[in-house]
This record gives sequence, structure tokens and C-alpha cells, in this order.
Amino acid sequence: MILALESSCDETAVAAFDPAKGFAGEWVHSQIALHEAYGGVVPDLASREHLAHFGPLLTRALGVIRPEQISQIAVTQGPGLAACLAMGLAAAKSLALAWRVPVVGVNHLRAHAFSPFIALHAANPAAFDADFAKLLPHLGLLVSGGNTALFSLDESRRITLLASTMDDAAGEALDKGAKLLGLGYPGGPQVEKLAATGNPSAYAFPKAMAQRSTLEFSFSGLKTSLRYQLEKMQPGDVEARKADLCASYQAAVFDALVRKSRLALERGAYRSFGLSGGVANNKTLQRELEKVAKTQNIMFLCAQPQHTGDNAGMIAFAAYAERESGGLRPDGLGLEVIPSLPLAAS
Repeated sequence: MILALESSCDETAVAAFDPAKGFAGEWVHSQIALHEAYGGVVPDLASREHLAHFGPLLTRALGVIRPEQISQIAVTQGPGLAACLAMGLAAAKSLALAWRVPVVGVNHLRAHAFSPFIALHAANPAAFDADFAKLLPHLGLLVSGGNTALFSLDESRRITLLASTMDDAAGEALDKGAKLLGLGYPGGPQVEKLAATGNPSAYAFPKAMAQRSTLEFSFSGLKTSLRYQLEKMQPGDVEARKADLCASYQAAVFDALVRKSRLALERGAYRSFGLSGGVANNKTLQRELEKVAKTQNIMFLCAQPQHTGDNAGMIAFAAYAERESGGLRPDGLGLEVIPSLPLAAS
């Protein structure tokens, strides 16, 4: 069984995963309420929360599993906030030393990349390797508050970065747009909620990087365009048209994601297409990308809600799925925090 720890940002998480059966349990402590007053994550507060909550979460985990069942400890090594990552590594090394089991560092972004396949494993753990192989090569779209990337996953489970954002990530653009509109934190879900009742064609926000020849993303200009639009409006008009503003702004963000994904699929020979990261929870984005996959006659896979944000379940699953792909960081107590660890080489 693999015991996994995650503390890259503002979620403290622990999970126990049995490759032969699936998850024995997943436990998460969210810090959203703490950071909401500041409109974003405060690193010092986040690291203190990790220190305070890893103990109780591990106690809950050990109410379900026994130390002697653990054959490996997986921990997020990066990317993320250095002080937060350090808390997870310290806890993992302590447990590894006490229980005399190996510890492995996992790339948080690569864990997101594999997260759409967790449901496939849950459906039939014994047949996972064979079922997984049928879906490769795979095109993945990772969309979160800090990252937007298109990548490929080949038959050897090696990840290659195809494109990323040149400035803001899509989730970051949604959060910043929400802040300009006076919405709460985190902003993305607030934008989605209002957009559901708005007109996505009400405002013509620019479609960034519209050139067909490139897969790269750019969202900073879109945020600026929203600010200019709001400056031209009276406060009362902004409030009255907030749903339309959200719908139009969200549509512009998603247009880029859908357009670039379609182009990447047309350029390669893929058997499946996956969506992961926090923004993957957005139902509108899911529907639009599923349509793209259907036009290519390939399977669409989306990470489950519990595995879209920062969670230890995907860390444990990545440690299992990447066991032969060479994507894991070296085992041992010498693991160090790597705050800017990339998804993969381009």
C-alpha cells in the first residue's frame, strides 16, 4: 500500500492507496476559509496550517490502515510554495524513518496529468495496465490556478510538454477576473455560477493567441480587457450585467482552451483526451472538451472532483502509475523541495 502526503499550497492531504484494490481512504483539510479574508493564499499561514493538521489527518488514516501495510510513502516534492512543501517532506521522511519504508518524491503537476485515469483503475484494478495501454498515446489538458498546459503521454507513460501559458494560467485569469468583478475567493467557481445565467455573447472579449499555428496560451490581455470594460461602465450597470460579464469572460478563456486542444488533437494520433486540474470541475468546459473528443472519435476522460484540486489521492496514484516510466524523483531521505519543478521537458 502507498501512503501519500500533499502540502504544495493550501490543502493538507493524506491518502492510502492499494494498487490491487484502490483507495483505502483519502483525507483533506481545506484552508479556503482561512485565506478567503486575504483574497489569496498567505504562505506563512498555509505552512502553519499544514504543521497543525498533518498529525490529525495521519491519526485518522491510521484508524483505517496499519503501518505494517505501508510499503512506500509518496510525497509532493514540487512545484508549490517552498514552506508548504517542506512540511510535507518533513512528515514523509519522519514516517519513512520510523517505519523503515522507502519515500519517493512526486511531481504535483504529473500527478494531475495521471488523475483522469484514477476512475479507470477503480473500475477494474486488475485490468488497469491493459486498459490504460489501450488509451495511449494520450493528449492531456491541465488547467489550474497556476498552470495551463497541453501534454502528451506516450505508450511508455512518458510525458512530453506540448504547450503552456506565456503569462497567466487560465484558472488565474478566472480568479483575477472574479476579483475585478468584486466576487469572492476562490473566484473561478463564483464566475461559473454567475455565468450559468448570463449571455456568453454579450461582450466581445479578445481571443488570445488566436493564430492557428501555435498551441501556446496567453490570458493576461484578456484580464486587461475586462478591466477596461468595467472602467467604461457605471457601478450599477456592472452589478446589473454581472452575469453577462462573467459568461462572456469565461467564454473567452474557454475558447482558447478548446481551440488549442482541437488543434493539438488534429496534429497527433491520440487514443484519448484528458482534462485535469482545478478548473476541470467547470461543467461548461467539460461539455465543450467532450464535444472536441467526440469529433475525433476518441475517449474523453475527466478527473473526478475529489482529484481535481490539491489532493493526496493523485499523488499516491502517480507513484503507482509512474513506477516504470522514469517520471518519479529519486527515493530516499535526501529528497529536497523543488518549488519550480516543471511538468516535463518540451
